[in-house]
Amino acid sequence: MIADLPELGHLSGKKIAALCGLAPHTRDSGKQHGHASIGHGRSSVRKVLFNGARSAIQHNPVMKAFYRHLVDDNHRLGKVALTAVMRKMLVTLNAMIRDRSDWRHAARPAA
Repeated sequence: MIADLPELGHLSGKKIAALCGLAPHTRDSGKQHGHASIGHGRSSVRKVLFNGARSAIQHNPVMKAFYRHLVDDNHRLGKVALTAVMRKMLVTLNAMIRDRSDWRHAARPAA
């Protein structure tokens, strides 16, 4: 991951997500409105994050709770929620490298 993404830890969360193709790009032109889609980034990083996210939603309680919240409470499609988990993993990893910190197993605050 670090070999394919040497900018990790040096950019903001939004910029690193856009660089990897995990930020939505809308296809609007004038009065015509298209749908937002991801892509156009580093596909090798997206592939690693996709497989990591699939594993995380089964074995990591924090990511599993985040995924279930998106699917059950917010009625998101499975692949949309999986993409959100991918982005959350990337932004978290970016912050960990930037701050030189370890993974903190903090759960999402209760509503």
